[in-house]
Amino acid sequence: MTERDRLTERFEENRGQLRAVAYRLLGSRAEADDAVQEAWLRLSGADAGNIRNLSAWLTTVVGRVSLDRLRSRESRREEPMGVRLPDPIVSSVDGVDPEDEALLGESVGLALHVVLGALSPAERVAFVLHDMFAVPFDDIAPIVDRTPAATRKLASRARRRVDEAPAPDPDLGRQREVVDAFLAASREGDFDALVAVLDPEVVLRAEQAGGVSRIVRGAEDVAKGAMAFAKFAPHQRLVLVNGVVGVLTAPEGRAFSLTAFTVTDGKVVAMDILADPDRLARIDLPELR
Repeated sequence: MTERDRLTERFEENRGQLRAVAYRLLGSRAEADDAVQEAWLRLSGADAGNIRNLSAWLTTVVGRVSLDRLRSRESRREEPMGVRLPDPIVSSVDGVDPEDEALLGESVGLALHVVLGALSPAERVAFVLHDMFAVPFDDIAPIVDRTPAATRKLASRARRRVDEAPAPDPDLGRQREVVDAFLAASREGDFDALVAVLDPEVVLRAEQAGGVSRIVRGAEDVAKGAMAFAKFAPHQRLVLVNGVVGVLTAPEGRAFSLTAFTVTDGKVVAMDILADPDRLARIDLPELR
């Protein structure tokens, strides 16, 4: 085996974690893959013999590349106004695919990604690298051009925001019961039953065509919206969206919307809906294969 072959093998051993880091930072599978490829190109041009900890070195490179991309989004105003949902990872309701499971790690639900997307680029990098991947602040500081103490403060501010995000019930069975009750009430046009399954402070976030977004708050207003879409009930099927129970609406086999439900204490506390046809067309949807 040549030195190049050994380097390639070591890189491939780290690819899964690098993709997970980049996806958590960028919220885009395509951009995550690009960031990992950039890390490989930089490794190919580096003196690998002087790299003491290859995994840490590669994670740092992916962090730098991702930070540059996040800052570029801000400077070019590429992100639409309002909520921006990440590229969802959709799996069969029977379980997350092993490859996707590695990509998601312990992070489940779109609600957390929405919060991450609202952080500043430096806050997002500091929090994700430290809290999710245990990278020391001393290693993160050069990436975000801060001192270790200032980097710790960035992560702390981000952590406070993240802690405010609703945590989904870890039991998929209980999640499914609540979502089934929501769908049944919607299908039957039972407004009171819909309100009963929704948390009073429920938040619905939707991204529509062209990146236009809207936010609806409160059980009654969210229930009214659900009643309006009751006609799609025959075309809905349960899926997992970033590890939580969701619903794919696909009349005539074409994706119309994808909804992730955050269920906490037996109530729906958040609904994240992707209804942008262009983005839906680029997502691998197992139920439509």
